[in-house]
Amino acid sequence: MTAKDTRETEAAWDEIAAGFDEYATPFTISFAETVLQRVDLHPGMRFLDVAAGSGALSIPVARLGAEVVATDISPAMVELLVARAQNEGLSNVTAHVMDGHALELEDDTFDVSASQNGVSLFPNMQRGLREMVRVTKPDGRVLILAFGPPTEAEFLTFFVGALQAAVPDFDGLPMDPPPLPFQVADPESLREQLADAGLNDIRIDTDVWDTEFRSAMHLWNMVINSNPIAASLVADLSQEQISEVQKNLDTKLRERSKGSGPAVLTTRMNIGIGTK
Repeated sequence: MTAKDTRETEAAWDEIAAGFDEYATPFTISFAETVLQRVDLHPGMRFLDVAAGSGALSIPVARLGAEVVATDISPAMVELLVARAQNEGLSNVTAHVMDGHALELEDDTFDVSASQNGVSLFPNMQRGLREMVRVTKPDGRVLILAFGPPTEAEFLTFFVGALQAAVPDFDGLPMDPPPLPFQVADPESLREQLADAGLNDIRIDTDVWDTEFRSAMHLWNMVINSNPIAASLVADLSQEQISEVQKNLDTKLRERSKGSGPAVLTTRMNIGIGTK
């Protein structure tokens, strides 16, 4: 990325950081906890979290006793991650503002380098992956958690459907090419990216990520604070249109929950693991 692109990306994520920490991170922490069982972490292992956000992956890793280094391009995200670690008394987490396209870290340093919905959002994902491989020890592992197809991300399909019903001229998300969060939605695409970055013994798994939403407002807040792209979708809506979208969401969530308790939405996730 150019210096201008870096500044714009940093500012965009800074702007939604507080909402991301409040609404998105609690969901992704729970998914990270289930996935980490696949990489056999031990206390004292060195773990790198790239594009760490406010700690959805770093925090559960630190709870397992690994020595965590977290990086993110957004100073606001890093600040929130540090606060989360401090609130839990986790002294084994350090966090740095850093562009994952060019990590300011030494070669062959980490037992595991990982990213959850992070490097898979990079405009140059291959460059980000190669940086992760570079700083991983020989025989160390790289772990990537990334979204599957957008049509199988119900938090998004519910939101977009409610938006289209309220704003008939809204065309939906562009799909050619797909938004960056879905650039490796095809598991084989993720496999190719990992192989091209120099990894071996690659395994690609798919899993379902269940998320519970208590209300239309809960889903609205999670989506618009999850990514600057999502925030831009609603930036020009009138208050009347926003109210209509939320009304539509309420109807869809009630139908899913059958009017009782939270609505459970599912998202297909790709999990890639390779060895350096």
